[in-house]
Amino acid sequence: MKTVLTASALAIAAMTTGAQASDIGACLITKTDTNPFFVKMREGATAKAEELGIALNSYAGKIDGDNETQVAAIETCIANGAKGILITASDPSGIVPSLQQARDAGLLVIALDTPLDPSDAADMTFATDNFLAGELIGKWAAASLGDAAADAKIAMLDLAVSQPTVGVLRDQGFLKGFGIELGDPNKWGDEDDSRVVGHDVTAGNEEGGRKAMENLLAQDPFINVVYTINEPAAAGAYEALKAIGRENDVLIVSVDGGCPGVQNVAEGVIGATSQQYPMRMASLGIEAIAAWAKDGIKPSATDGKDFFDTGVSLVTDQPASGVDSITVAEGNDLCWG
Repeated sequence: MKTVLTASALAIAAMTTGAQASDIGACLITKTDTNPFFVKMREGATAKAEELGIALNSYAGKIDGDNETQVAAIETCIANGAKGILITASDPSGIVPSLQQARDAGLLVIALDTPLDPSDAADMTFATDNFLAGELIGKWAAASLGDAAADAKIAMLDLAVSQPTVGVLRDQGFLKGFGIELGDPNKWGDEDDSRVVGHDVTAGNEEGGRKAMENLLAQDPFINVVYTINEPAAAGAYEALKAIGRENDVLIVSVDGGCPGVQNVAEGVIGATSQQYPMRMASLGIEAIAAWAKDGIKPSATDGKDFFDTGVSLVTDQPASGVDSITVAEGNDLCWG
């Protein structure tokens, strides 16, 4: 019978793999190999694999959304006899049949950062609490505006029309934190609060953020709060605002915590960002595969959640009453990219 691994036992079991881990193979499959988030994730997985004597093979999609390449990588991992797969899925539902084949073949499947749809298609998810990440920046924005929050004009810069789960969680978390009643919490864009000017998609990059911001400004030039799916999109939104001379009177919030994003908080481009920890996700995932290969032990979720929470912190030098945060200096010590 398979046993379940607690958070504290996870590290202990993995650390005792020693020589027995030398014939253990693991795979890391990320959305791309260029995004600094995934680069740092790969660094974390590589370092932990070297420490434990695990043979790690890394794969990545050509672009965000490249499900086909990720499917091919899973097939390769199965054929090569890997003991486990760590994956940030480009298509959280479309990848499920391939991952089920891996599980049927005896591989441990760990989702990193992006929950699968359904979430139990992975043996465990190691991730930021993305809803909390959004909620933190929503609470901070509302508290920073004070009474003016009641008349805010909010632009929502999301990831993609397909609404991957991470994008939904951050979007809905922000709205709840800001005090806006949600519709269906499993999708964005169905709220009826007049403060939300609209949603647009960014593909999670700077150019997409700029175009989305321009589109929403065309709907309402008096937008004064901007939620962004990540910090590259926030940088693009800032450039669009700067082009019309409004860069100093609009509050931009985001999620990621990469070093460029934290620097943008320091420079006032972003008011606050929720910082994630990709190296921790990946290193804990490698430890989980080592424990599974050695003793058939699976990781367990953080108490009260259906995933293993790898932590999140709000980074800002403008703290708001009632919202926990760390300083930019502290964020710099923990940033990546």
